[in-house]
Amino acid sequence: MEKKVLKVEGMSCEHCVKAVTRALESLPGLAGVAVELKSGTVSFRFDPGKTSLKDIEAAIDDAGYTVVA
Repeated sequence: MEKKVLKVEGMSCEHCVKAVTRALESLPGLAGVAVELKSGTVSFRFDPGKTSLKDIEAAIDDAGYTVVA
């Protein structure tokens, strides 16, 4: 499992936190999803053999938020 922290733009409330959390928890191979509204980050562990970082970023985008580099 790899650990990753991503900066996410567009989150402004607890609904946003829940939306991003649900989007990520629906993907296979993710664990320990933690969305921090104040810092605008999401951290998690993932199995690259089950889910790619590209898929994770796409799930966040599909939920209506933007991953920034």
